[in-house]
Amino acid sequence: MTGRVAWISLTPVKALAIETVDEVEVLEHGLRGDRRFFLVDENGRLVNNKGRRSALQLVHATYDEPDNLLTIRFADGAVVSGHPEAAEELTTSFHRRPFRARRTPGPWDDAISDVIAERVQLVAPEAAAPDRGREGATTLLSTGSLRELAGRLDVDAVDARRFRMSFGIDGPGAHEEDRWIGRRVRVGEAVVVPRGNVGRCAITTQNPDTGRADLDTLKALAAYRGDMAATEPLPFGVHAAVAEPGRVRVGDPVELL
Repeated sequence: MTGRVAWISLTPVKALAIETVDEVEVLEHGLRGDRRFFLVDENGRLVNNKGRRSALQLVHATYDEPDNLLTIRFADGAVVSGHPEAAEELTTSFHRRPFRARRTPGPWDDAISDVIAERVQLVAPEAAAPDRGREGATTLLSTGSLRELAGRLDVDAVDARRFRMSFGIDGPGAHEEDRWIGRRVRVGEAVVVPRGNVGRCAITTQNPDTGRADLDTLKALAAYRGDMAATEPLPFGVHAAVAEPGRVRVGDPVELL
Protein backbone atom coordinates (compact mmCIF):
# COMPACT_ATOMS: atom_id res chain seq x y z
CA MET A 1 0.00 0.00 0.00
CA THR A 2 1.19 3.49 -0.85
CA GLY A 3 -0.62 6.77 -0.39
CA ARG A 4 -0.24 10.43 0.50
CA VAL A 5 -1.21 12.57 3.47
CA ALA A 6 -4.40 14.36 2.40
CA TRP A 7 -4.94 16.43 5.52
CA ILE A 8 -3.64 16.98 9.05
CA SER A 9 -6.02 18.13 11.76
CA LEU A 10 -5.86 18.83 15.46
CA THR A 11 -7.39 20.96 18.16
CA PRO A 12 -5.47 22.56 21.06
CA VAL A 13 -8.58 22.29 23.25
CA LYS A 14 -10.46 19.00 23.12
CA ALA A 15 -14.13 19.46 22.03
CA LEU A 16 -13.49 22.79 20.28
CA ALA A 17 -13.33 23.19 16.50
CA ILE A 18 -10.94 21.03 14.49
CA GLU A 19 -8.14 23.00 12.84
CA THR A 20 -6.28 21.89 9.69
CA VAL A 21 -2.54 22.48 9.41
CA ASP A 22 0.06 21.94 6.69
CA GLU A 23 2.57 20.12 8.89
CA VAL A 24 2.98 18.82 12.40
CA GLU A 25 5.49 17.14 14.66
CA VAL A 26 4.35 13.69 15.78
CA LEU A 27 5.51 12.83 19.30
CA GLU A 28 5.13 9.62 21.30
CA HIS A 29 2.04 11.01 23.06
CA GLY A 30 0.48 12.45 19.89
CA LEU A 31 0.59 15.48 17.62
CA ARG A 32 2.41 18.44 19.12
CA GLY A 33 -0.18 20.87 20.42
CA ASP A 34 -3.13 18.51 19.90
CA ARG A 35 -5.59 18.11 22.82
CA ARG A 36 -3.17 20.09 24.96
CA PHE A 37 -6.12 21.21 27.09
CA PHE A 38 -9.61 19.96 27.81
CA LEU A 39 -12.74 21.21 29.55
CA VAL A 40 -14.42 19.84 32.66
CA ASP A 41 -17.73 20.66 34.32
CA GLU A 42 -18.26 21.62 37.96
CA ASN A 43 -17.95 17.96 38.97
CA GLY A 44 -14.66 17.52 37.16
CA ARG A 45 -16.17 15.47 34.33
CA LEU A 46 -14.86 15.75 30.78
CA VAL A 47 -17.00 18.06 28.62
CA ASN A 48 -17.69 16.95 25.03
CA ASN A 49 -19.44 18.73 22.17
CA LYS A 50 -22.50 16.49 21.81
CA GLY A 51 -26.11 17.63 21.93
CA ARG A 52 -26.67 20.83 23.91
CA ARG A 53 -22.93 21.49 23.94
CA SER A 54 -22.58 21.25 20.15
CA ALA A 55 -21.89 25.01 19.89
CA LEU A 56 -18.39 24.25 21.18
CA GLN A 57 -17.60 23.09 17.63
CA LEU A 58 -17.91 26.72 16.52
CA VAL A 59 -15.24 27.91 18.95
CA HIS A 60 -11.69 27.95 17.55
CA ALA A 61 -8.46 27.75 19.52
CA THR A 62 -4.80 28.28 18.67
CA TYR A 63 -1.90 27.61 20.99
CA ASP A 64 1.57 29.08 20.55
CA GLU A 65 3.66 26.67 22.59
CA PRO A 66 6.97 28.63 22.63
CA ASP A 67 5.18 31.73 23.94
CA ASN A 68 2.61 29.74 25.94
CA LEU A 69 -0.15 31.82 24.36
CA LEU A 70 -3.68 30.41 24.07
CA THR A 71 -6.14 32.30 21.88
CA ILE A 72 -9.85 31.45 21.70
CA ARG A 73 -12.05 32.85 18.89
CA PHE A 74 -15.83 32.75 19.10
CA ALA A 75 -18.53 32.65 16.44
CA ASP A 76 -19.63 36.21 17.25
CA GLY A 77 -16.12 37.55 16.58
CA ALA A 78 -15.05 37.86 20.21
CA VAL A 79 -11.48 36.85 21.05
CA VAL A 80 -9.86 36.04 24.39
CA SER A 81 -6.22 35.16 24.89
CA GLY A 82 -3.70 34.72 27.63
CA HIS A 83 -0.88 32.66 29.04
CA PRO A 84 -2.29 29.52 30.69
CA GLU A 85 -0.47 28.85 33.94
CA ALA A 86 -0.94 25.59 35.82
CA ALA A 87 -2.80 26.02 39.11
CA GLU A 88 -4.05 23.40 41.56
CA GLU A 89 -4.05 19.74 40.59
CA LEU A 90 -7.34 17.86 40.44
CA THR A 91 -8.58 14.42 39.51
CA THR A 92 -10.95 14.64 36.57
CA SER A 93 -13.28 12.02 35.14
CA PHE A 94 -11.93 11.41 31.63
CA HIS A 95 -14.08 8.94 29.70
CA ARG A 96 -15.15 7.51 33.07
CA ARG A 97 -11.62 6.93 34.32
CA PRO A 98 -9.63 9.05 36.80
CA PHE A 99 -7.23 11.43 35.07
CA ARG A 100 -4.91 13.93 36.71
CA ALA A 101 -4.78 17.48 35.37
CA ARG A 102 -4.22 21.04 36.57
CA ARG A 103 -6.58 23.97 36.37
CA THR A 104 -5.50 26.69 33.97
CA PRO A 105 -7.71 29.63 34.99
CA GLY A 106 -8.09 32.52 32.59
CA PRO A 107 -10.60 34.60 30.60
CA TRP A 108 -11.54 31.54 28.54
CA ASP A 109 -13.43 29.92 31.44
CA ASP A 110 -16.20 32.54 31.55
CA ALA A 111 -16.26 33.03 27.78
CA ILE A 112 -16.62 29.32 26.95
CA SER A 113 -19.14 28.82 29.77
CA ASP A 114 -21.32 31.53 28.23
CA VAL A 115 -21.42 29.69 24.89
CA ILE A 116 -23.12 26.63 26.34
CA ALA A 117 -24.79 28.22 29.38
CA GLU A 118 -22.95 25.85 31.69
CA ARG A 119 -20.03 26.42 34.02
CA VAL A 120 -16.87 24.79 32.66
CA GLN A 121 -13.17 25.27 33.26
CA LEU A 122 -10.06 24.66 31.23
CA VAL A 123 -7.54 22.12 32.51
CA ALA A 124 -4.19 20.84 31.27
CA PRO A 125 -2.90 17.26 31.55
CA GLU A 126 0.80 16.57 31.88
CA ALA A 127 1.30 16.07 28.12
CA ALA A 128 -1.82 15.59 25.99
CA ALA A 129 -5.23 13.97 26.26
CA PRO A 130 -6.00 11.55 23.40
CA ASP A 131 -9.08 9.45 24.16
CA ARG A 132 -7.23 6.13 24.12
CA GLY A 133 -3.94 7.23 25.67
CA ARG A 134 -0.71 6.45 23.85
CA GLU A 135 -2.31 3.46 22.12
CA GLY A 136 -4.41 6.04 20.30
CA ALA A 137 -1.91 8.90 20.11
CA THR A 138 -2.90 9.51 16.50
CA THR A 139 -5.68 8.47 14.12
CA LEU A 140 -5.88 7.60 10.41
CA LEU A 141 -8.75 7.65 7.91
CA SER A 142 -8.60 7.03 4.18
CA THR A 143 -10.36 9.35 1.78
CA GLY A 144 -11.63 6.17 0.12
CA SER A 145 -13.61 5.43 3.28
CA LEU A 146 -15.12 8.92 3.18
CA ARG A 147 -16.19 8.41 -0.43
CA GLU A 148 -17.76 5.06 0.43
CA LEU A 149 -19.75 6.60 3.28
CA ALA A 150 -20.88 9.47 1.05
CA GLY A 151 -22.21 6.92 -1.44
CA ARG A 152 -24.08 5.08 1.30
CA LEU A 153 -25.63 8.36 2.43
CA ASP A 154 -26.38 9.42 -1.15
CA VAL A 155 -24.55 12.74 -0.78
CA ASP A 156 -21.76 14.23 -2.87
CA ALA A 157 -19.21 14.26 -0.05
CA VAL A 158 -18.88 13.91 3.73
CA ASP A 159 -16.85 16.57 5.55
CA ALA A 160 -13.81 14.87 7.09
CA ARG A 161 -13.95 17.26 10.07
CA ARG A 162 -16.97 15.34 11.39
CA PHE A 163 -14.59 12.52 12.35
CA ARG A 164 -11.87 14.63 13.99
CA MET A 165 -9.03 12.42 12.69
CA SER A 166 -5.34 13.31 12.80
CA PHE A 167 -4.46 12.22 9.26
CA GLY A 168 -6.41 11.68 6.07
CA ILE A 169 -4.78 9.32 3.59
CA ASP A 170 -5.27 9.50 -0.19
CA GLY A 171 -4.70 6.34 -2.21
CA PRO A 172 -6.01 3.32 -0.24
CA GLY A 173 -9.40 1.85 -1.03
CA ALA A 174 -12.42 2.13 1.22
CA HIS A 175 -11.63 0.89 4.74
CA GLU A 176 -8.25 -0.48 3.70
CA GLU A 177 -6.92 1.10 6.91
CA ASP A 178 -8.73 -1.67 8.86
CA ARG A 179 -6.10 -4.08 7.55
CA TRP A 180 -3.26 -1.96 8.93
CA ILE A 181 -4.05 -2.86 12.55
CA GLY A 182 -0.93 -4.34 14.13
CA ARG A 183 1.33 -3.31 11.23
CA ARG A 184 3.91 -0.52 11.01
CA VAL A 185 2.91 2.39 8.79
CA ARG A 186 5.27 5.17 7.77
CA VAL A 187 3.52 8.54 7.64
CA GLY A 188 5.98 11.20 6.48
CA GLU A 189 8.95 10.96 8.82
CA ALA A 190 6.96 9.19 11.56
CA VAL A 191 6.11 5.51 12.00
CA VAL A 192 2.82 4.53 13.65
CA VAL A 193 1.22 1.19 14.53
CA PRO A 194 -2.59 1.06 14.33
CA ARG A 195 -3.99 -0.65 17.44
CA GLY A 196 -7.72 -0.74 16.78
CA ASN A 197 -10.80 0.73 15.17
CA VAL A 198 -12.28 4.11 16.04
CA GLY A 199 -15.90 3.58 17.01
CA ARG A 200 -18.30 6.38 16.18
CA CYS A 201 -20.78 8.45 18.20
CA ALA A 202 -23.35 11.18 17.65
CA ILE A 203 -20.72 13.90 17.15
CA THR A 204 -20.26 12.66 13.58
CA THR A 205 -23.89 13.50 12.80
CA GLN A 206 -23.22 17.18 13.59
CA ASN A 207 -22.23 19.71 10.95
CA PRO A 208 -18.86 21.20 12.00
CA ASP A 209 -19.90 24.60 10.63
CA THR A 210 -23.22 24.82 12.49
CA GLY A 211 -23.07 22.25 15.31
CA ARG A 212 -26.45 20.91 14.18
CA ALA A 213 -27.17 17.24 13.48
CA ASP A 214 -27.88 17.06 9.75
CA LEU A 215 -26.46 13.75 8.48
CA ASP A 216 -27.27 10.29 9.86
CA THR A 217 -23.76 8.89 9.74
CA LEU A 218 -24.51 6.38 12.49
CA LYS A 219 -27.44 4.82 10.67
CA ALA A 220 -25.34 4.46 7.53
CA LEU A 221 -22.42 2.92 9.43
CA ALA A 222 -24.74 0.54 11.25
CA ALA A 223 -26.25 -0.59 7.94
CA TYR A 224 -23.01 -1.65 6.30
CA ARG A 225 -20.44 -1.96 9.12
CA GLY A 226 -22.53 -2.65 12.20
CA ASP A 227 -22.00 -6.41 12.14
CA MET A 228 -18.30 -6.51 11.32
CA ALA A 229 -15.69 -7.70 13.80
CA ALA A 230 -14.04 -4.59 15.25
CA THR A 231 -12.42 -3.38 18.44
CA GLU A 232 -15.13 -0.70 18.82
CA PRO A 233 -18.69 -0.56 17.45
CA LEU A 234 -19.56 1.40 14.28
CA PRO A 235 -15.91 1.53 13.18
CA PHE A 236 -14.65 4.24 10.85
CA GLY A 237 -10.88 4.78 10.75
CA VAL A 238 -8.19 3.48 13.09
CA HIS A 239 -6.24 4.73 16.09
CA ALA A 240 -2.50 4.21 16.34
CA ALA A 241 0.46 4.30 18.70
CA VAL A 242 3.59 6.18 17.65
CA ALA A 243 6.59 3.89 17.13
CA GLU A 244 8.94 6.55 15.73
CA PRO A 245 8.31 10.28 16.18
CA GLY A 246 8.87 12.60 13.23
CA ARG A 247 7.52 15.48 11.18
CA VAL A 248 4.59 14.99 8.82
CA ARG A 249 3.50 17.34 6.03
CA VAL A 250 0.47 17.34 3.75
CA GLY A 251 1.48 15.45 0.60
CA ASP A 252 4.02 13.23 2.39
CA PRO A 253 4.10 9.55 1.39
CA VAL A 254 2.33 6.89 3.46
CA GLU A 255 3.39 3.24 3.18
CA LEU A 256 3.18 -0.07 4.97
CA LEU A 257 6.56 -1.28 6.25
